[in-house]
Formats: sequence, structure tokens, C-alpha cells
Amino acid sequence: MPGVRVSVLLPAAGAGLRLGRGPKALVEVGGKTLLQWALQGFSWAEEVVVALPPGLGLVLPGVRVVEGGATRQQSVYNLLQAACGEVVLVHDVARPFVVRPAVERLLAEVVRWGAATLALPVPDTLVQAQQGQYGAVIPREAHRLVQTPQGFRRELLWEAHQKARQAGLDYTDDAQMVRALGYPVALVEGDRRMFKITYPEDLELAEGLARLWNA
Repeated sequence: MPGVRVSVLLPAAGAGLRLGRGPKALVEVGGKTLLQWALQGFSWAEEVVVALPPGLGLVLPGVRVVEGGATRQQSVYNLLQAACGEVVLVHDVARPFVVRPAVERLLAEVVRWGAATLALPVPDTLVQAQQGQYGAVIPREAHRLVQTPQGFRRELLWEAHQKARQAGLDYTDDAQMVRALGYPVALVEGDRRMFKITYPEDLELAEGLARLWNA
């Protein structure tokens, strides 16, 4: 982004309990770890900062490494303290395939609004679960599936993290805490290839996509 320094923040300290393969950042797909995929996807960035599990001892040339926290939110806070960019992109390493055009769309909206996140329309019928039964249908047109990266003016996200810490609140992503302060967060068209690896079967899908990505 001309004239604006961008820092990419990668919280990669998660234990990956649902995946059951040890630290999620070190799980391999297509011959590379999820962390290596993410670093490759953001190789254009002026600064990349990674939060790793304490004591992991992983050396990443050309990348700033900080100690991760007990929660994702704490890890992002640690990353923010180390970042120098005017704009920060927060990305989950569990989304190994970074689509550059989607990131460029996101950055454009961050410049316009100060905060933005990638998101996708809901493709399937959406219903309420009522005691294990098919409940009321929820109009899917009004809902979105949130992806990362999420982008912010650094000072805005810093303010949001400070307020969350003071209030003792923990959020599942950064856009929530920015919105909680009353700031708008733009929704930007994401990309289905940037799906999140959470369960073992997701690795099978990722292996197939990795073969195409490396072709």
C-alpha cells in the first residue's frame, strides 16, 4: 500500500486441541507447516510479527517473533505492542491459503473506514437448533461468515484492546472489540479458498488445495 506501512500480525500460539496434532502452526499441509504457508502468503509485507507458544524456540529469519498469550486476544495484544505499521492485518495461521486480491480489497477499505474484515455470504440454509430439532429458518441474506485477515488502523485496534483489557472482556476476533467501541467495521468480499482448518477432515480438503496451489 503506497505511503502506508503495513504490519501483518500472526497469532500462532494456539494448541490446536480440536485438530489433535499439537501446536496448530506446526501442522503440515502439502509439505509446509501452516505457519510457512501464512508467511509465504504475506511475503510482500513490510513487517510480519508472529506470536508463538512460549518455549517453542522456532527461528524465523526476517520475521519478528513475540511470546504468545494464553488466549488469542492476549497474543494479538503482544503482537500489537511489537508492531510498527500504521495499518495492521491480523490473520489466523489456520487459514493457510492467502488470496492476494482479497487482501488488497481489504486494505482499500481499511484506508476508507479504519477497520474492515473479509466475510462471505452464507451458502446454505440457516436454521435455529431447538433441542436437537430443526428450528426456525433464519434469512441467510442478512448474515455473513467472517474470515481473516482483518485490517485496522493500528491506533484504533490498540484502543480497542486496551478497553477490552480494562473491562476484563475476551473476544473471539478483533473486529468484535472494535465494533464494541462504536467504530464501523466494513465487510469486504472474502474468498472461499481462505477457509479455516479446525477439524481433522479440514486437512484433507487443504491437502487437495495445496496440490493446486503448488502447481
